[in-house]
This record gives sequence, structure tokens and C-alpha cells, in this order.
Amino acid sequence: METIVFLDHGTIPAHISLPRPAFCHQWHQYDATTASQVVERLQHATIAITNKVVLNSQVLAQLPLLKFIAIAATGTNNVDLDYCHSHNIKVANIQGYATRSVPEHVIAMIFALKRNLAGYQQDIANGEWQRQQQFCFFTHPITDVAGSTLGIIGNGGLGQAVATLAHAIGIEVLFAEHAGATQCRDGYHPFEQVLREADIISLHCPLTATTKNMIAAPQLALMKSSAIIINTSRGGLINEQALVDALLSHQIAGAGIDVFTTEPALPSNPLVAHSQLPNLILTPHVAWGSDSAIQTLVNQLIDNINSFHQGTHKNQL
Repeated sequence: METIVFLDHGTIPAHISLPRPAFCHQWHQYDATTASQVVERLQHATIAITNKVVLNSQVLAQLPLLKFIAIAATGTNNVDLDYCHSHNIKVANIQGYATRSVPEHVIAMIFALKRNLAGYQQDIANGEWQRQQQFCFFTHPITDVAGSTLGIIGNGGLGQAVATLAHAIGIEVLFAEHAGATQCRDGYHPFEQVLREADIISLHCPLTATTKNMIAAPQLALMKSSAIIINTSRGGLINEQALVDALLSHQIAGAGIDVFTTEPALPSNPLVAHSQLPNLILTPHVAWGSDSAIQTLVNQLIDNINSFHQGTHKNQL
């Protein structure tokens, strides 16, 4: 009988129906698991489910019974895949589940930032309308979304889905080649050219040693002063302090951030510390989280576990 342990079940909303595997098993779940609790909770597990709990080589070396890790997300940076491959621990992740939710979040941020919705809401709350003594007032620029140029960094399923929605509302799309690449693949444009030409930058690439801080002060300096940047991918892709500096100096016009270098973000995080900025929209890593997307995720999660038990290894990494 398999023993299955879900380390951070609290990442799944209570109203989402989580199926159970089709085979005989013991099921244990915890809303959250700290680093010091992982080994104890997985000591007898043959199958571990994790969304954001880190399973590194030091932890995995203490879990001789573990045969399979089901990642309840697409990102794999919290699991030591090299260790798993060399010790015959199978790993599967979730794929293609949020191709509606994430793009819609990106488009929502584009409209909110281009039309300065947060800034105007703040102004009304602060009494600016009464001070202006007019039927309307214009304290922030309002720019059209249609006719804009969107630079997308990352051409996977999510990047493509964002491009499809963008085209539908009249946005031109440029896919950026890898930073530092000497040649461009068909359909791609040089990385720095995209930064210079785009009115909007949207990130949809994994966090790796190569992509960490891929958007920092030098890259932000290349962008138009009227441009906005959106990150719904991974927090470490953007240097957070450099982004705040660019907003404060009006080097760029706005930013929409759904992901942070540390989650939950601390009050000292530069973005959180400047959350009152009218041109900065922060959301708590929820771009993926429409009800339909999460239901698709949990269904696929259990399907991956059933597949492992059957020996077919669906979505295996």
C-alpha cells in the first residue's frame, strides 16, 4: 500500500474538490510544512505531494522509502531533480493548466496600468475629485491598450496564450530571444531590441541560474519611460529593488507583479514597502488561481499519481 503525504494542502482552496487516487493507499495531508518538519512527515511516505515545500538533496537523502514526488505546480525549482534522477525517485509536475487564468491576469494588469485605475481610485479616496471641482480630473496619464507593442519573454504555453489574447485586443506582439544570444531563431527578436521597442513587457520563463535577475537596472534603463512591465512567472526574474528605483525615478511608467523572491513577501520587501505607489499593482501569486485552473490542476495532480502507480509516468520530468 502506498503512503501519500501532501505537505502543503493549504495551497489548494477549501472549495476546490480534490479527488483521491484510484488505488489502495494511506492519505495524510498538512496545510503547511516547515523545513524542519519535512523529514519527519515524509519518513514513511512512498509518494510526496508538494507545491512550494523544498525537497533538496539533504532532505531526500533521509527518505529511503520515497519513490515518487508529485509537484502540485508547473515550476520545478523546489525539487532537486538531479538527485531524484540519480536515486530513481520519479517526479511529475502539472502542465498546461493555467493557460486561461494567467493570460487573463496579465491582460487585466495591462488595462489597469495603462489606464491608471489604481491611481485614480487612490485619488478619489484621498478627496482629489472634490479639490478639482470638475466633473472629471486627470492626475494620471491614460493610454490606449490597442496599438501597443507587447514584448513577451518566454514562448511556452503561457507566453503563447498571452500573445493570443493580446492580438485579439489589437496589441502587436514581439517574442524576445534569449538574453545574450548571438543569433535569433525564426519568430524571435533580439532581447535588448524588445526591451527598447515594447510598450509592455511580460515575463513567462522559468527561474534558473541564467534567468535570475534577468531584468535589473541595465535592462530597465533600456525601456521606454512610458513602458510597463508585468511578472506572473517567478519573482527572481526581476531585481525588486531595481524595479522600485525605476518606478520612483519615472524611468518606467508602471509594473504589475504577482510573484516575489520570497513568498510570502516580507514587509521589508522593496515592492511591498512601496505598495502605495499608484503605478504598482501587487497580487499574492494568484495569477494561476482561477477556480477552473485550480480544479484542472488537482485533477491532473491525482492523474499523475495514478499514472505513476500504473507505471505509465504521465508528465514525468
